[in-house]
Amino acid sequence: MLKVEDLRMHFPVRSGLLLKQTGAVKAVDGVSLELGFGETLGLVGESGCGKSTLGKALVRLLNPTSGRILFGDVDITHLSQSQIRPMRRDFQMIFQDPAESLDARMNVRSIIEEPFVIHGMGSREERKKWVNELLDRVGLSASSAERYPFEFSGGQRQRIGIARALALKPKWIVCDEPVSALDVSVQSQILNLLVDLQKEFDLSYLFIAHDLSVVKHVSDRVAVMYLGKIVELAGSETIYRNPRHAYTKALLSAVPIPDPRVKRKKILLEGDVPSPIDPPAGSAFGHRMNHPRYEETIGMDLSLREIEPGHWVAADPTCLNEADWEKISG
Repeated sequence: MLKVEDLRMHFPVRSGLLLKQTGAVKAVDGVSLELGFGETLGLVGESGCGKSTLGKALVRLLNPTSGRILFGDVDITHLSQSQIRPMRRDFQMIFQDPAESLDARMNVRSIIEEPFVIHGMGSREERKKWVNELLDRVGLSASSAERYPFEFSGGQRQRIGIARALALKPKWIVCDEPVSALDVSVQSQILNLLVDLQKEFDLSYLFIAHDLSVVKHVSDRVAVMYLGKIVELAGSETIYRNPRHAYTKALLSAVPIPDPRVKRKKILLEGDVPSPIDPPAGSAFGHRMNHPRYEETIGMDLSLREIEPGHWVAADPTCLNEADWEKISG
């Protein structure tokens, strides 16, 4: 359904009286991935690694610097707004904070009805019926339509955001940390709703999160992102059972285990995350850890290699154990 090839999203850094460009924030720096029909691809990583920027670029809320985004056979990377507008029915986005993404000046009916109005769909009575059906499907009453976002709880607001995303019956949705702003007690309800909707409408999801336990619950495959790059990609069970990249292992070591009798050794990351304005010439994670083999990675091709069927990992000697490095470099 979706194929991304070497996508880059760089933001210019300007300074001086004439605001000349002096650098660039390399938020997304050479990402390639695919999303299948009816699949959920989890995207995880620390805050600031470029996850949300990637999601916004894929639905063309941001214009990519370079690379390609193929939706089916159509390259949507550089389409103008008028060219891409008819295609927006097929891909939507659920935002992280529903309090910010829902217009406080509009009632719920207007918010959910807006996609129909923009695309010139249906009469007023038909749109009213569709809004009521969408509210019912996400677990809200039809009477909610006349109220405003501030009158709802965080979980209810996110349900409104989900209803808006479903309005045009899209084929795939970017879920940008859709439960991170919600109470823990509400998170499972929203996750279960998303899973049910996926089955009912045959949706594909790019599910962005920093909580690996949440991603495991909903994802078929998981991509791990670090400083604008994918460093490991595999099936959900494989990632959790047998991570290969050092960064993935560190992330998983921080996931709490719901059994007080089980102890897990946490991997404490040393150093600071490098700046995306001036990233290291070699391995970003190896540089952070001050790895003795870091100098070897300068100028090295650190792209993903298939270490076993369906399991891809960055070819990085600073982040793999000796056996894995020999396997993919030999």
